[in-house]
Order: sequence, then structure tokens, then C-alpha cells
Amino acid sequence: MDLPLGRIVFLLLVVRSLADDHHTKHMDNFIKVVETIEAENPGLEPLAVVRGLRKAARVETPFIRLYLGDGSHTHDPVIKPELTGFITSVIKHRVTELGVEEGVVLTADGTTVALTPLLLGLEAGLQPTSTSRVRGLFPLTLFNNLVRSFLHHFQNDPSTSSRLGPGGCWDSVTDPEVFTLSGVASLATDSLITGGMDGAILGKHVAEPNNRPVRLSDLLKQYYNHRLDTAGLDAAPGMISQLRRTNFRKLVSLPLLKKQLPRSLTTYQKLEKYSKKQKKEIKNKEEEMLNEGLKEFVHSYMDCPAIIPRCMWEAQPYRGTPTQLTLPLPFLYIHHTYGPSEPCLTFQQCSQDMRAMQSFHQDDRGWDDIGYSFVAGSDGYLYEGRGWHWQGAHTKGHNSIGYGVSFIGDYTASIPAKRTMDLVRHQLTKCATDGGRLVSDFIIHGHRQVVSTSCPGDALYSEIQGWKHFAEVKN
Repeated sequence: MDLPLGRIVFLLLVVRSLADDHHTKHMDNFIKVVETIEAENPGLEPLAVVRGLRKAARVETPFIRLYLGDGSHTHDPVIKPELTGFITSVIKHRVTELGVEEGVVLTADGTTVALTPLLLGLEAGLQPTSTSRVRGLFPLTLFNNLVRSFLHHFQNDPSTSSRLGPGGCWDSVTDPEVFTLSGVASLATDSLITGGMDGAILGKHVAEPNNRPVRLSDLLKQYYNHRLDTAGLDAAPGMISQLRRTNFRKLVSLPLLKKQLPRSLTTYQKLEKYSKKQKKEIKNKEEEMLNEGLKEFVHSYMDCPAIIPRCMWEAQPYRGTPTQLTLPLPFLYIHHTYGPSEPCLTFQQCSQDMRAMQSFHQDDRGWDDIGYSFVAGSDGYLYEGRGWHWQGAHTKGHNSIGYGVSFIGDYTASIPAKRTMDLVRHQLTKCATDGGRLVSDFIIHGHRQVVSTSCPGDALYSEIQGWKHFAEVKN
């Protein structure tokens, strides 16, 4: 079939754009490849595109076939040979001996996503069905990886293996090509879990007849590339990557996890042909293994907010020797940055603001590092400053007894978006108390309560006075 001239020009532009990008591992480039496949296969259903991508990357296991079949009933898309190398590199997941994680991409919001669980969730959700139930959605996207990781940790020396995670750092945020993990790799890295969350969320979404996408690329752009306006997260649509953990908490409950993970373990053992002896050894410790793993998963990925690590906002090294905090701490001090004076709405802008503040604190004030423990952007994420373990320089005379958390912007006359404040008010504090970093009866103070300053601004200070744990200073 002859292609219209306009479509040919579009394909040439996309292919040239990909060549210019050197196929850097960014979600935007993956979406461009999807657009190319859609343009070369007009009228092809999104299900066939998803399955074609998976087949091109040779991602096929007995576990996948159990839920998705062999795909013989779908029409495979035509994919140019020059695209298959890139497709394989961003879809086929593995961790090398050097700790480089492959099969992952950087997204516009600063998070790193494994594409295999994302695509499996979409494929499950796009399957033709007469019910609202999506067969295999959670095992394909997340539960199988969790069970395998818990099992691997159980069967190996805990001191040399990880139950979950870790995250990592890209060699370049602008031109990402190599993603190196920050510690010992588990079988459920942060990227696999993030991709699994997205796969579950989007798979459930597209399973509804009214939400079936016409084009896969449009769905991915809407989810990963939504740009917030000045109203911030409170005015944003619900189905965007910045709200991943919020949406996942709505989708998955602890009772569901406790019910489904043992089933996933049984399925995995059956497919891997475990012997009766092996099954018995695991059965004796199964409840403890799954409960400990679930506790860590719920704490790290459902209760805690997503925090952009220092390497991702391209922080400069700490100058000097940091002082370790003695945990748990009794105080949380709330700040606003004042300058930058405007809320940051994108990963790029928030990262730029973080670098500017660090430069000001280090070069102008002569501090060892950015002063805050954490910083809240209006893009849906917290940013790591000095973090959980190192003493900050945020609240003079009180740095050793509390964390300093600042909201980017001037909040003299207005307050941050509710969803932005909730990251600190509810999620960060729960994460800190459950993780043994804040005492359970910790106290929240505004910066101005203990230091002569207008910080955190009149409007924000008035707001935090209504927060649980806020207290007046005791003389």
C-alpha cells in the first residue's frame, strides 16, 4: 500500500530525530519509535503495537504466556530493522555485573521506568474481555517480580543481597545512555517497581471500554508528558505519572497484596518446576518471608513519597565532612525558599532551582552544602538535600535536632498546592516516623518560631498552624 506524502515526510523527520538523539534512553525517544511504528502500520490496534514491541525485544517467558498467550491471533506490526536494536535496549531488562541496569528509560518527570512491566500491564489491559477484571494484571506488572525478589533475598545471605531496590543515577540527565544502580541489585529494582506501578495503573485504565486509546503513543504522551499549569497539581488530570503513587494506593490495598502474593509464589514455583523438597523448605518460612517483604514494599513505595536523589538534580559534592544525625529526631522545621520565588512545575525547573540554591549556600554563604534536608517542588516530587542522615544548615541552633524541609517559592501571600503540601504534611512525616527517623510525637515548627525571620512566609505559616503536630515553642 502506498503511503501519502505527508506520512512519508513525518517518518523521515522522526527517523532523523532519532538519529540526532543517538537513541538516548529517554521516554520521549521511545514514544517517537512508537509513533514511527504506528505511522508505518496505519490502522493497527494499540494491542498489536504493544505486542509487536515486546516480540521485537524478544521478551517471552512461560509466565507471560500463561496470562497473555502466544500472540498468534494478533497481526504483528512491520518494524524497521534499524529500530530493533533501540527497542531491545530499552525494553529487555537486565542488570550487568557492573551494576548497569538495562531496559529502563528516563521520563520527563525525572523518574526512571522499566518498560517491560509497563508494556505487560498495557497488553493485559488491552486484551479483549467481557468483564472489567484484567486477567494477570498485577502478577505481570509487579507481583511476580516482588515474589522472585523476596525469594532470592531469602535464599541468599541477607548481608550481600537486597530485598527491594535500589535506585540509581544516569550518566547524563539531558542525554541518558547508562543507568548505574546505587547499590546491590535486587530482582525488584526501583525502576521495575515504578514501571510495574505504571503498568498496573494504565492497564486498569485502558481496560475500561471508554478509555481505549486510538494510538498507544497518545496515551504515553498524556501520561508521561503532561505539563502542569500555574494551578499546579491540584488542577492536573488524575492519570499522569506525577501522581503515580497516589493512583497506585487507590488501586492496591494491603489485603489484596497479602492475598495475591502467595498465589504468585505458587505459580512461580510451578512454572520453575520446584521439587517437593524445595517447596517444603520455602513453605516453612513463606509467611515470614512475604510479610517482611510486604512491610518494606508498602513503606518504601506506598507510604513514603517519591524523592528525587541528588544525582538526578546534578548536585555538587558535599564540601568537608558531614555530621551524622542521631535518630530519631524530635522536630520538623518548615521553610519557604523565598528565592526562587516562583513554584517549580517541572523536573527541569525544580532541578535548576536546587542547583541555584546549592550554589548560593556553598559559594555565597560558605556552607558545606545546600542547607535543607529535603525540598518540595510543585511538580509532585520531593528533592533530596542533605537527606535523612546528615545534619543540615536550615534552622540555626536547631540543626542537630530536626529536619528542615522547604517549599520552593515565596509563600508570603499564597500557599503551595494542596497535593504539594500533602507530600510533606502526610507522606514525608509518615515515612519518617514509620522509618524511625522522627519520633512518633514529633513537633512541627515554622522557621520563624525559633529564628528571627519571616520564613516560611505569612500565608504558609498560617496554614501549618492547622497541621497535626504543630506546636508553639515552649519556653
